[in-house]
Amino acid sequence: MFRILSTLIFCMLFLTGFSQISTIGIIGPATPGGWDADTDMVQSEADTNMWTLEITLVTGEAKFRANNDWAVNWGDTGFPFGAGVQNGPNIQIVGGDYLITFNSETGDYFFDLLSSDIGIIGSATPFGWDREVFMFQDPDDSSKYSITLNLVNGAAKFRADGGWDVNWGAEDFPSGIAEPNGPDIPIAQAGRYAISFDRSTGEYNFEEQVDFESIGVIGSATAGGWDEETALSRDPGNPDRWRGTVTLMEGELKFRANNDWAVNWGGSDFPNGTAELGGDNIPVDVAGDYLVSFNTRTLEYTFLIIGDYETIGIIGDATPGGWDADTAMEQDPNDKSIWRLRVELVEGEAKFRADNDWTVNWGSGDFPNGVAEQDGPNIPVVAGDYRIVFNSTTGEYSFEEVLEYKAVSLVGKSGPFNAWPETDDMGARDFFLTKDDEDPQLWTTTSVTLRNFADDTDAGVKFRADTAWTVNWGAADFPMGIGVPNGPNIQPVAGTYSIAFNSLTGEYVFGTPTASREEILTPNSITLAPNPASSLVYVNIDSDKLTGIVNVVVYDLTGRAVMNQRFDTHSDIRLNVSQLKPGHYVMNITNGQYLIGKKLVIAR
Repeated sequence: MFRILSTLIFCMLFLTGFSQISTIGIIGPATPGGWDADTDMVQSEADTNMWTLEITLVTGEAKFRANNDWAVNWGDTGFPFGAGVQNGPNIQIVGGDYLITFNSETGDYFFDLLSSDIGIIGSATPFGWDREVFMFQDPDDSSKYSITLNLVNGAAKFRADGGWDVNWGAEDFPSGIAEPNGPDIPIAQAGRYAISFDRSTGEYNFEEQVDFESIGVIGSATAGGWDEETALSRDPGNPDRWRGTVTLMEGELKFRANNDWAVNWGGSDFPNGTAELGGDNIPVDVAGDYLVSFNTRTLEYTFLIIGDYETIGIIGDATPGGWDADTAMEQDPNDKSIWRLRVELVEGEAKFRADNDWTVNWGSGDFPNGVAEQDGPNIPVVAGDYRIVFNSTTGEYSFEEVLEYKAVSLVGKSGPFNAWPETDDMGARDFFLTKDDEDPQLWTTTSVTLRNFADDTDAGVKFRADTAWTVNWGAADFPMGIGVPNGPNIQPVAGTYSIAFNSLTGEYVFGTPTASREEILTPNSITLAPNPASSLVYVNIDSDKLTGIVNVVVYDLTGRAVMNQRFDTHSDIRLNVSQLKPGHYVMNITNGQYLIGKKLVIAR
């Protein structure tokens, strides 16, 4: 009772201290006042939690504190970014001129280096493509720069003076020779990196600062018992998360680092919980195949059982069988957790269930995609023709509406009719493509002559459906690209072309008049797993045409490229999508000659 009362009193004093903050300062050997005096920051008038300071610091340590007193202070291991915690460690400072920002509510801080002309920028960096993080110049060699940063899976480049006039890039990671105006550097693994760059030679290196070389599970519940651990794999999108599919027996287990007992974690809860360093053995109550996940920072763990189901079906008044009979789904031959179905649904509700029985069923309140839970609510369904994908292990699902058109045509001033169609011309100025007998989403023509009108904003061509502007596709790219709804006019180079267009994915190719429709490959040539996905997608290419180096671009439904990476088809293609928002995307894969598109769904 005394301990509980003391804790409550401490919390009240702590919260009172926060509510009465009158000043925020930075203190420590890196600052002008050392550990003896705070250098006060300036409070924002627009947001009283935000504080800024422009200051010259020397190499050393520093902390933030309130009211010139140690009762409330913040520290962290990160630099130049971090999230300060109460009584956290001293921040290790590299000398330089800075604009410091600090949020006294969240503890977030940033030491923005002002005295540098070289920075790193990109989707993998803290500010994305909006602005760079400036790097530290070597005092002994003015051509060399370095910084330590947390990066996510994505891309990066080096650039000078905060602009694109001078920039460097390359295809290699984690080290290479960057060239002026070179390609984006692919960051294959999220993590904390010591980054170096030499502007005179273009040499760069990303050296990951890893906390643990390996994480595994060990114990009587695992195949190796207490003698040999079963390794987990590091999540490319989250350096702190380790995952793996593991067969477990009834028994006990623990997580441990670096294949050694020096660092190990345990807990009392199963199938999920928060582990403790050196904690109790985790009891495994039910034998089976599990998708195991462990976060070494938060210490959260989950064991998701991979159900061995004979059937998975969808049931409900939105489905053909109503609430009386399941409509069976088809199991993926390569992943027994993935189930698919194409079906016509009416407005109503639905759920997924296993083995035609209510013992195991999944539901959620979200549509058209989401994460279903055991015995969750009914899924609200809008009427339509859908391709449904369901993951019986994670609960992720997607309803992708299938739209098939009676006609798809090419229109525009640069097209064969030299004019855009009028509202009432009944298709007289539409150049109609031919629907493929086997794939109703693929439309082709063998020969069409296009024109180019320089400096004419009304020029160009677009694709449209059913001789109306209700559904139309356009893009800025030629001769191949991804058309997006209501996108810009496609500006062609004058000539005679064959055309292949996919009305499901929006991808198009203008090829030579003798080119085959196979320049756009059928979607069956590519497999994405899992799909829907939450963090990592494996891309499997089954085509002898799409070989060599391929470019993988992910677009959102507005046509904005949100990911762009290059891969060698002879190696595993793994795409980390953990930074993408839940929703529908189009993945475009090309080797410069052949093009294929796939719909990708992100669900969490």
